[in-house]
Amino acid sequence: MQTMTLVPLFPVSEIEAGEIRQAHLPDGHAIAIYNVGGQIYATDDRCTHGAVSLSEEGTLTDMTVECSWHFGTFDVTTGAATGMPCEVPLKVYPVHIEDGIIHVQV
Repeated sequence: MQTMTLVPLFPVSEIEAGEIRQAHLPDGHAIAIYNVGGQIYATDDRCTHGAVSLSEEGTLTDMTVECSWHFGTFDVTTGAATGMPCEVPLKVYPVHIEDGIIHVQV
């Protein structure tokens, strides 16, 4: 049985509504953190189509992140690919806020 670990990232106060920030897991893996109207979501940071960083190159509109390379889109709440040419979903990470700190479950 695999155990789940909560990884602390940064204070929720450091990400504004409509913003995307990059964070790293202990192994160095980059993830993207999104603030959608005060709700925090986390996915892998790399577009599954073009391998570009979504936190550095993407645009967040409501619950959709758009990759700047080929304009494919994903739903940040589910990771689902919602616009071509993206077809493979993003991995999502459950988010927990504890004492004002964003944690992801890995």
